[in-house]
Amino acid sequence: MTDASGLDSSAFKQVIVVRRDLKLGRGKLAAQVAHASLTAYLEAARLRPEWASRWLETGQRKVVVAAKNLDELLTIKQRVEEEGLPAALIEDAGLTQVEPGTITALAVGPAPEPLIDKTTRHLKLL
Repeated sequence: MTDASGLDSSAFKQVIVVRRDLKLGRGKLAAQVAHASLTAYLEAARLRPEWASRWLETGQRKVVVAAKNLDELLTIKQRVEEEGLPAALIEDAGLTQVEPGTITALAVGPAPEPLIDKTTRHLKLL
């Protein structure tokens, strides 16, 4: 099914990009991904409520991928902003494994899959 813009209205997803260079423990990584997912969803609900609703209705698809380092993650963030996609950049409080203010993750969407893929498709799954 396509919407007025020609996009497949059933293909909504969220992509969470995490930094590989930080070597976070599994629990810390899971917490950062969860934080990014929720924060980006709230941003989407504010900016594009129809996208947030469709994502909820279609299974809340999430894909977690890896950026090599901070530079790659920030480059992706810039491209996401240029595309006008809802996103959330996560900075850690620094209470456990990393220094305060360390950028750990970027969540993009929820948004139509073709729009997200323009900025994240080249990244490898975590």
